[in-house]
Amino acid sequence: MFQEYRASTAVEELKRRLAMTCRVLRDGVELAVPVSTIVPGDIILLSAGNLIPADGLVIEAVDFLVNEASMTGESFPVEKQPGIIKPEAAVSARTNAVFLGTSVQSGTAKIVVVETGLRTVFGAIAARLKTREPETDFGRGVRQFGYLLIRAMVIIVLFVLTVNLLLGRPVIESLLFAVALAVGLSPELLPAIVSVTLSAGARAMGRRGVIVRRLEAIENLGSMDILCTDKTGTLTEGTIVLNGVLDANNRPADEVSKFAFLNAAFETGIENPLDAAIVAAGRTTGLTTQGFAKIDEIPYDFVRRRLTIVVAEDGNQTQHLIVTKGAFSNVLDICSSFERDAVDIPLTSALRTELGAVFEAKGTEGFRVLAVATRRVAAEPHYGRDQEHDMTFRGFLIFSDPPKAEAQRTIHRAGSANSDSSLSGFSA
Repeated sequence: MFQEYRASTAVEELKRRLAMTCRVLRDGVELAVPVSTIVPGDIILLSAGNLIPADGLVIEAVDFLVNEASMTGESFPVEKQPGIIKPEAAVSARTNAVFLGTSVQSGTAKIVVVETGLRTVFGAIAARLKTREPETDFGRGVRQFGYLLIRAMVIIVLFVLTVNLLLGRPVIESLLFAVALAVGLSPELLPAIVSVTLSAGARAMGRRGVIVRRLEAIENLGSMDILCTDKTGTLTEGTIVLNGVLDANNRPADEVSKFAFLNAAFETGIENPLDAAIVAAGRTTGLTTQGFAKIDEIPYDFVRRRLTIVVAEDGNQTQHLIVTKGAFSNVLDICSSFERDAVDIPLTSALRTELGAVFEAKGTEGFRVLAVATRRVAAEPHYGRDQEHDMTFRGFLIFSDPPKAEAQRTIHRAGSANSDSSLSGFSA
Protein backbone atom coordinates (compact mmCIF):
# COMPACT_ATOMS: atom_id res chain seq x y z
CA MET A 1 0.00 0.00 0.00
CA PHE A 2 2.88 2.36 0.71
CA GLN A 3 4.21 1.82 -2.83
CA GLU A 4 0.75 2.56 -4.30
CA TYR A 5 0.44 5.65 -2.09
CA ARG A 6 3.78 7.00 -3.30
CA ALA A 7 2.78 6.43 -6.93
CA SER A 8 -0.61 8.11 -6.43
CA THR A 9 1.04 11.07 -4.72
CA ALA A 10 3.45 11.48 -7.63
CA VAL A 11 0.62 11.38 -10.15
CA GLU A 12 -1.46 13.92 -8.22
CA GLU A 13 1.55 16.24 -7.98
CA LEU A 14 2.00 16.02 -11.74
CA LYS A 15 -1.68 16.84 -12.24
CA ARG A 16 -1.41 19.85 -9.92
CA ARG A 17 1.63 21.24 -11.73
CA LEU A 18 0.04 20.71 -15.13
CA ALA A 19 -3.28 22.36 -14.26
CA MET A 20 -4.39 24.26 -17.37
CA THR A 21 -6.19 27.48 -18.07
CA CYS A 22 -7.86 28.67 -21.26
CA ARG A 23 -9.13 31.92 -22.76
CA VAL A 24 -12.89 32.39 -22.79
CA LEU A 25 -15.31 35.16 -23.70
CA ARG A 26 -17.85 35.84 -20.96
CA ASP A 27 -20.13 38.88 -21.18
CA GLY A 28 -17.93 40.13 -24.00
CA VAL A 29 -14.81 40.12 -21.82
CA GLU A 30 -11.82 37.86 -22.49
CA LEU A 31 -10.80 35.94 -19.36
CA ALA A 32 -8.24 33.28 -18.49
CA VAL A 33 -10.04 30.63 -16.43
CA PRO A 34 -9.16 27.11 -15.19
CA VAL A 35 -10.21 24.38 -17.57
CA SER A 36 -12.21 22.75 -14.77
CA THR A 37 -14.62 25.72 -14.76
CA ILE A 38 -15.54 25.45 -18.45
CA VAL A 39 -19.28 24.85 -19.03
CA PRO A 40 -21.41 24.27 -22.16
CA GLY A 41 -22.13 27.55 -23.90
CA ASP A 42 -18.75 29.12 -23.14
CA ILE A 43 -16.94 30.74 -26.06
CA ILE A 44 -13.30 29.61 -26.11
CA LEU A 45 -10.48 31.31 -28.03
CA LEU A 46 -7.91 28.88 -29.40
CA SER A 47 -4.53 29.43 -31.02
CA ALA A 48 -1.48 27.39 -32.02
CA GLY A 49 -0.17 25.21 -29.21
CA ASN A 50 -3.39 25.17 -27.15
CA LEU A 51 -4.82 21.94 -25.79
CA ILE A 52 -8.54 21.79 -26.48
CA PRO A 53 -10.36 21.64 -23.10
CA ALA A 54 -13.82 20.48 -24.23
CA ASP A 55 -15.86 19.28 -27.16
CA GLY A 56 -17.17 22.19 -29.21
CA LEU A 57 -18.28 23.54 -32.56
CA VAL A 58 -16.13 25.89 -34.62
CA ILE A 59 -17.85 29.25 -35.17
CA GLU A 60 -14.83 31.15 -36.52
CA ALA A 61 -11.54 29.85 -37.89
CA VAL A 62 -8.46 31.24 -39.59
CA ASP A 63 -6.02 28.68 -41.02
CA PHE A 64 -7.11 26.36 -38.20
CA LEU A 65 -5.43 22.93 -38.09
CA VAL A 66 -5.89 20.47 -35.22
CA ASN A 67 -3.71 17.51 -34.25
CA GLU A 68 -6.07 14.62 -33.45
CA ALA A 69 -3.39 11.94 -33.10
CA SER A 70 -4.38 11.25 -29.49
CA MET A 71 -7.87 10.33 -30.68
CA THR A 72 -7.51 8.89 -34.17
CA GLY A 73 -3.82 7.93 -34.32
CA GLU A 74 -3.39 10.06 -37.46
CA SER A 75 -0.25 12.18 -37.14
CA PHE A 76 -1.21 14.67 -39.87
CA PRO A 77 -3.21 17.75 -38.81
CA VAL A 78 -6.90 18.00 -39.64
CA GLU A 79 -8.38 21.16 -41.11
CA LYS A 80 -11.31 22.61 -39.12
CA GLN A 81 -13.78 25.23 -40.24
CA PRO A 82 -17.38 26.28 -39.55
CA GLY A 83 -19.99 24.20 -41.31
CA ILE A 84 -22.77 21.65 -41.06
CA ILE A 85 -21.91 17.96 -40.79
CA LYS A 86 -24.38 15.08 -40.61
CA PRO A 87 -24.92 13.89 -37.00
CA GLU A 88 -24.08 10.31 -37.94
CA ALA A 89 -20.67 11.30 -39.33
CA ALA A 90 -17.64 9.61 -37.79
CA VAL A 91 -15.54 11.60 -35.35
CA SER A 92 -12.69 11.82 -37.86
CA ALA A 93 -15.08 13.32 -40.43
CA ARG A 94 -16.44 16.08 -38.18
CA THR A 95 -14.41 18.92 -39.59
CA ASN A 96 -16.65 21.50 -37.93
CA ALA A 97 -15.95 20.25 -34.40
CA VAL A 98 -13.04 20.00 -31.98
CA PHE A 99 -12.63 17.48 -29.21
CA LEU A 100 -11.23 17.35 -25.69
CA GLY A 101 -7.65 16.04 -25.55
CA THR A 102 -6.61 17.17 -29.04
CA SER A 103 -4.34 20.15 -29.71
CA VAL A 104 -4.15 23.13 -32.05
CA GLN A 105 -1.41 22.74 -34.67
CA SER A 106 -1.73 26.16 -36.28
CA GLY A 107 -4.10 29.05 -36.83
CA THR A 108 -6.75 30.53 -34.56
CA ALA A 109 -10.39 29.76 -33.88
CA LYS A 110 -13.38 30.61 -31.77
CA ILE A 111 -15.49 27.67 -30.58
CA VAL A 112 -18.66 27.26 -28.57
CA VAL A 113 -18.47 24.53 -25.92
CA VAL A 114 -21.01 21.74 -26.41
CA GLU A 115 -19.91 19.05 -23.94
CA THR A 116 -17.48 18.83 -21.03
CA GLY A 117 -16.10 16.13 -18.76
CA LEU A 118 -17.58 12.65 -19.08
CA ARG A 119 -20.06 13.82 -21.73
CA THR A 120 -17.25 14.44 -24.24
CA VAL A 121 -16.04 11.87 -26.76
CA PHE A 122 -13.04 11.12 -24.53
CA GLY A 123 -15.38 10.95 -21.54
CA ALA A 124 -17.49 8.35 -23.29
CA ILE A 125 -14.37 6.28 -23.86
CA ALA A 126 -13.48 6.61 -20.16
CA ALA A 127 -17.01 5.56 -19.17
CA ARG A 128 -16.69 2.36 -21.19
CA LEU A 129 -13.46 1.62 -19.34
CA LYS A 130 -15.27 1.65 -15.98
CA THR A 131 -16.60 -1.86 -16.49
CA ARG A 132 -15.36 -4.42 -13.99
CA GLU A 133 -11.97 -5.79 -14.95
CA PRO A 134 -11.87 -9.53 -15.63
CA GLU A 135 -9.93 -11.67 -13.19
CA THR A 136 -6.38 -12.36 -14.30
CA ASP A 137 -4.72 -15.77 -14.35
CA PHE A 138 -2.48 -14.70 -11.47
CA GLY A 139 -5.38 -13.51 -9.33
CA ARG A 140 -7.35 -16.64 -10.17
CA GLY A 141 -4.37 -18.80 -9.24
CA VAL A 142 -3.92 -17.05 -5.87
CA ARG A 143 -7.63 -17.42 -5.10
CA GLN A 144 -7.71 -21.09 -6.07
CA PHE A 145 -4.56 -21.78 -4.04
CA GLY A 146 -6.20 -20.14 -1.02
CA TYR A 147 -9.31 -22.31 -1.48
CA LEU A 148 -7.07 -25.38 -1.72
CA LEU A 149 -5.41 -24.56 1.60
CA ILE A 150 -8.79 -23.97 3.23
CA ARG A 151 -10.13 -27.31 1.98
CA ALA A 152 -7.01 -29.06 3.21
CA MET A 153 -7.35 -27.28 6.57
CA VAL A 154 -11.00 -28.37 6.96
CA ILE A 155 -10.17 -31.98 6.13
CA ILE A 156 -7.22 -32.09 8.55
CA VAL A 157 -9.18 -30.41 11.35
CA LEU A 158 -12.13 -32.81 10.98
CA PHE A 159 -9.76 -35.77 10.84
CA VAL A 160 -7.87 -34.70 14.00
CA LEU A 161 -11.12 -33.94 15.85
CA THR A 162 -12.59 -37.32 14.88
CA VAL A 163 -9.45 -39.24 15.92
CA ASN A 164 -9.33 -37.45 19.30
CA LEU A 165 -12.98 -38.24 19.98
CA LEU A 166 -12.49 -41.90 19.00
CA LEU A 167 -9.54 -42.11 21.39
CA GLY A 168 -11.73 -40.86 24.22
CA ARG A 169 -10.11 -37.47 24.62
CA PRO A 170 -12.18 -34.72 26.29
CA VAL A 171 -14.53 -33.06 23.82
CA ILE A 172 -13.66 -29.48 24.84
CA GLU A 173 -9.92 -30.10 24.64
CA SER A 174 -10.28 -31.86 21.28
CA LEU A 175 -12.36 -28.98 19.92
CA LEU A 176 -9.91 -26.33 21.15
CA PHE A 177 -7.00 -28.27 19.65
CA ALA A 178 -8.82 -28.50 16.31
CA VAL A 179 -9.53 -24.75 16.34
CA ALA A 180 -5.89 -23.97 17.12
CA LEU A 181 -4.84 -26.27 14.28
CA ALA A 182 -7.25 -24.49 11.91
CA VAL A 183 -5.83 -21.10 12.87
CA GLY A 184 -2.31 -22.35 12.28
CA LEU A 185 -3.15 -23.75 8.86
CA SER A 186 -5.17 -20.79 7.57
CA PRO A 187 -3.38 -18.84 4.77
CA GLU A 188 -3.77 -15.41 6.37
CA LEU A 189 -0.25 -14.34 5.31
CA LEU A 190 -0.79 -15.22 1.65
CA PRO A 191 -2.00 -11.69 0.65
CA ALA A 192 0.92 -10.13 2.50
CA ILE A 193 3.40 -12.41 0.74
CA VAL A 194 1.89 -11.54 -2.64
CA SER A 195 1.96 -7.79 -1.88
CA VAL A 196 5.59 -7.88 -0.73
CA THR A 197 6.59 -9.77 -3.87
CA LEU A 198 4.77 -7.34 -6.17
CA SER A 199 6.18 -4.36 -4.26
CA ALA A 200 9.68 -5.58 -5.02
CA GLY A 201 8.76 -5.55 -8.71
CA ALA A 202 7.26 -2.05 -8.38
CA ARG A 203 10.47 -0.75 -6.79
CA ALA A 204 12.56 -2.30 -9.55
CA MET A 205 10.37 -0.64 -12.20
CA GLY A 206 10.48 2.64 -10.26
CA ARG A 207 14.27 2.67 -10.57
CA ARG A 208 13.73 2.66 -14.36
CA GLY A 209 11.36 5.63 -14.22
CA VAL A 210 8.08 3.68 -14.33
CA ILE A 211 5.28 4.71 -11.96
CA VAL A 212 3.20 1.72 -10.82
CA ARG A 213 -0.14 2.89 -9.42
CA ARG A 214 -1.65 -0.57 -8.98
CA LEU A 215 0.47 -3.51 -7.94
CA GLU A 216 -1.87 -5.86 -9.79
CA ALA A 217 -0.71 -4.23 -13.01
CA ILE A 218 2.65 -5.98 -12.66
CA GLU A 219 1.18 -9.48 -12.68
CA ASN A 220 -1.28 -8.40 -15.40
CA LEU A 221 1.69 -7.41 -17.56
CA GLY A 222 3.40 -10.71 -16.86
CA SER A 223 0.36 -12.75 -17.95
CA MET A 224 -0.33 -10.73 -21.09
CA ASP A 225 -0.98 -12.61 -24.33
CA ILE A 226 -1.71 -9.72 -26.71
CA LEU A 227 -0.54 -6.11 -26.36
CA CYS A 228 -2.30 -3.44 -28.44
CA THR A 229 -0.55 -0.08 -28.60
CA ASP A 230 -1.08 3.15 -30.51
CA LYS A 231 1.34 3.69 -33.38
CA THR A 232 1.57 7.48 -33.64
CA GLY A 233 3.87 8.95 -31.00
CA THR A 234 4.32 5.57 -29.32
CA LEU A 235 6.03 3.44 -31.95
CA THR A 236 6.77 6.44 -34.16
CA GLU A 237 8.43 9.78 -33.55
CA GLY A 238 5.20 11.72 -34.06
CA THR A 239 7.01 14.06 -36.45
CA ILE A 240 6.76 14.22 -40.23
CA VAL A 241 9.81 13.74 -42.46
CA LEU A 242 10.23 13.95 -46.23
CA ASN A 243 11.14 10.42 -47.33
CA GLY A 244 11.52 11.01 -51.02
CA VAL A 245 10.72 13.11 -54.06
CA LEU A 246 9.60 11.52 -57.32
CA ASP A 247 9.01 13.06 -60.73
CA ALA A 248 5.98 12.31 -62.88
CA ASN A 249 7.80 9.21 -64.17
CA ASN A 250 8.11 7.78 -60.65
CA ARG A 251 11.87 8.46 -60.51
CA PRO A 252 13.85 10.45 -57.91
CA ALA A 253 14.05 14.08 -59.00
CA ASP A 254 16.21 16.88 -57.59
CA GLU A 255 14.37 19.50 -59.65
CA VAL A 256 11.05 18.64 -58.00
CA SER A 257 12.80 18.99 -54.62
CA LYS A 258 13.86 22.52 -55.60
CA PHE A 259 10.32 23.49 -56.61
CA ALA A 260 8.88 22.09 -53.38
CA PHE A 261 11.54 23.86 -51.32
CA LEU A 262 10.77 27.23 -52.91
CA ASN A 263 7.06 26.75 -52.25
CA ALA A 264 7.54 25.76 -48.61
CA ALA A 265 10.29 28.27 -47.80
CA PHE A 266 8.41 31.29 -49.17
CA GLU A 267 5.05 30.24 -47.69
CA THR A 268 3.83 32.64 -44.98
CA GLY A 269 0.35 31.28 -44.22
CA ILE A 270 -0.45 28.12 -42.34
CA GLU A 271 2.46 26.60 -40.44
CA ASN A 272 2.33 22.83 -40.75
CA PRO A 273 4.70 19.89 -40.31
CA LEU A 274 4.72 19.09 -44.03
CA ASP A 275 6.30 22.41 -45.00
CA ALA A 276 8.72 22.12 -42.09
CA ALA A 277 9.77 18.68 -43.33
CA ILE A 278 10.31 19.99 -46.87
CA VAL A 279 12.43 22.91 -45.68
CA ALA A 280 14.48 20.72 -43.33
CA ALA A 281 15.17 18.16 -46.06
CA GLY A 282 16.07 20.88 -48.55
CA ARG A 283 18.54 22.55 -46.22
CA THR A 284 20.32 19.27 -45.56
CA THR A 285 20.94 18.95 -49.31
CA GLY A 286 22.09 22.56 -49.68
CA LEU A 287 18.96 24.11 -51.16
CA THR A 288 18.40 27.82 -50.52
CA THR A 289 16.15 30.59 -51.81
CA GLN A 290 19.18 32.51 -53.04
CA GLY A 291 18.66 33.60 -56.63
CA PHE A 292 14.89 33.80 -56.26
CA ALA A 293 12.58 36.56 -55.05
CA LYS A 294 9.03 36.04 -53.92
CA ILE A 295 6.51 37.97 -56.03
CA ASP A 296 3.16 36.81 -54.68
CA GLU A 297 1.38 34.07 -52.75
CA ILE A 298 -2.02 32.46 -53.27
CA PRO A 299 -2.72 31.11 -49.76
CA TYR A 300 -3.86 27.63 -48.98
CA ASP A 301 -7.55 27.17 -48.33
CA PHE A 302 -9.64 24.14 -47.48
CA VAL A 303 -11.57 24.18 -50.75
CA ARG A 304 -8.63 24.33 -53.19
CA ARG A 305 -6.39 22.32 -50.83
CA ARG A 306 -3.27 23.71 -52.45
CA LEU A 307 -0.79 26.56 -51.98
CA THR A 308 0.76 28.59 -54.78
CA ILE A 309 3.92 30.70 -54.63
CA VAL A 310 5.08 32.98 -57.45
CA VAL A 311 8.81 33.66 -57.69
CA ALA A 312 11.15 35.55 -59.98
CA GLU A 313 14.61 34.32 -60.85
CA ASP A 314 17.46 36.81 -60.64
CA GLY A 315 18.19 38.22 -64.06
CA ASN A 316 14.81 37.27 -65.52
CA GLN A 317 12.41 40.18 -65.11
CA THR A 318 10.08 39.20 -67.93
CA GLN A 319 8.96 35.81 -66.63
CA HIS A 320 7.75 34.47 -63.30
CA LEU A 321 7.58 30.90 -62.04
CA ILE A 322 4.34 29.68 -60.46
CA VAL A 323 4.87 26.75 -58.05
CA THR A 324 1.85 24.93 -56.63
CA LYS A 325 1.90 22.27 -53.94
CA GLY A 326 -1.05 20.45 -52.39
CA ALA A 327 -3.36 17.45 -52.35
CA PHE A 328 -2.75 15.19 -55.33
CA SER A 329 -6.23 15.34 -56.87
CA ASN A 330 -6.52 19.11 -56.41
CA VAL A 331 -3.14 19.74 -58.05
CA LEU A 332 -3.82 17.31 -60.87
CA ASP A 333 -7.10 19.11 -61.63
CA ILE A 334 -5.22 22.27 -62.67
CA CYS A 335 -2.60 20.46 -64.77
CA SER A 336 -2.78 20.02 -68.52
CA SER A 337 0.61 18.40 -69.07
CA PHE A 338 3.48 16.64 -67.36
CA GLU A 339 7.17 16.51 -68.03
CA ARG A 340 8.84 13.41 -69.45
CA ASP A 341 12.48 13.56 -70.51
CA ALA A 342 12.44 17.39 -70.48
CA VAL A 343 9.41 17.45 -72.81
CA ASP A 344 5.92 18.58 -71.79
CA ILE A 345 3.39 15.91 -72.73
CA PRO A 346 -0.39 16.54 -72.70
CA LEU A 347 -2.16 14.85 -69.80
CA THR A 348 -4.59 12.32 -71.23
CA SER A 349 -7.07 10.38 -69.12
CA ALA A 350 -4.80 7.34 -69.36
CA LEU A 351 -1.83 9.31 -68.05
CA ARG A 352 -3.96 10.74 -65.24
CA THR A 353 -4.90 7.18 -64.28
CA GLU A 354 -1.23 6.21 -64.36
CA LEU A 355 -0.30 9.06 -62.01
CA GLY A 356 -3.23 8.16 -59.77
CA ALA A 357 -1.94 4.59 -59.53
CA VAL A 358 1.43 5.87 -58.27
CA PHE A 359 -0.35 8.01 -55.69
CA GLU A 360 -2.49 5.08 -54.50
CA ALA A 361 0.49 2.73 -54.33
CA LYS A 362 2.45 5.09 -52.08
CA GLY A 363 -0.61 5.62 -49.91
CA THR A 364 -1.07 1.91 -49.33
CA GLU A 365 2.58 1.70 -48.24
CA GLY A 366 1.75 4.06 -45.37
CA PHE A 367 3.06 7.30 -46.87
CA ARG A 368 1.40 10.70 -47.10
CA VAL A 369 1.71 12.04 -50.65
CA LEU A 370 1.50 15.60 -51.99
CA ALA A 371 1.86 16.78 -55.58
CA VAL A 372 3.86 19.62 -57.16
CA ALA A 373 3.11 21.54 -60.37
CA THR A 374 4.68 24.58 -62.08
CA ARG A 375 4.05 27.05 -64.89
CA ARG A 376 6.13 29.87 -66.35
CA VAL A 377 4.16 33.01 -67.17
CA ALA A 378 4.77 36.54 -68.33
CA ALA A 379 5.55 38.78 -65.36
CA GLU A 380 2.58 40.42 -63.67
CA PRO A 381 2.43 42.55 -60.51
CA HIS A 382 -0.21 40.41 -58.77
CA TYR A 383 -1.59 36.89 -59.03
CA GLY A 384 -4.86 35.23 -58.06
CA ARG A 385 -6.54 31.86 -58.11
CA ASP A 386 -7.52 32.32 -61.75
CA GLN A 387 -3.84 31.84 -62.67
CA GLU A 388 -3.90 28.26 -61.36
CA HIS A 389 -4.49 26.51 -64.69
CA ASP A 390 -2.65 24.81 -67.54
CA MET A 391 0.15 23.80 -65.19
CA THR A 392 2.77 21.12 -65.67
CA PHE A 393 2.61 18.23 -63.23
CA ARG A 394 6.11 17.84 -61.79
CA GLY A 395 5.96 15.01 -59.28
CA PHE A 396 5.26 13.65 -55.83
CA LEU A 397 6.43 14.46 -52.31
CA ILE A 398 6.53 11.37 -50.08
CA PHE A 399 6.16 11.85 -46.31
CA SER A 400 6.15 9.49 -43.35
CA ASP A 401 6.18 9.41 -39.57
CA PRO A 402 9.39 7.42 -38.85
CA PRO A 403 9.52 4.74 -36.15
CA LYS A 404 11.39 5.39 -32.93
CA ALA A 405 14.79 3.76 -32.61
CA GLU A 406 13.88 2.29 -29.23
CA ALA A 407 10.63 0.95 -30.68
CA GLN A 408 12.61 -0.97 -33.26
CA ARG A 409 14.83 -2.43 -30.54
CA THR A 410 11.77 -3.34 -28.49
CA ILE A 411 10.14 -5.10 -31.43
CA HIS A 412 13.36 -7.04 -32.11
CA ARG A 413 13.58 -8.04 -28.44
CA ALA A 414 9.97 -9.16 -28.53
CA GLY A 415 10.72 -11.22 -31.61
CA SER A 416 13.69 -12.88 -29.91
CA ALA A 417 11.30 -13.83 -27.09
CA ASN A 418 9.09 -15.66 -29.63
CA SER A 419 6.52 -12.84 -29.74
CA ASP A 420 4.92 -12.01 -33.07
CA SER A 421 4.34 -8.36 -34.08
CA SER A 422 1.86 -6.98 -36.60
CA LEU A 423 0.97 -3.48 -37.77
CA SER A 424 -2.54 -2.44 -38.68
CA GLY A 425 -4.54 0.73 -39.13
CA PHE A 426 -4.88 3.55 -41.65
CA SER A 427 -2.40 3.14 -44.52
CA ALA A 428 -0.43 0.66 -42.45
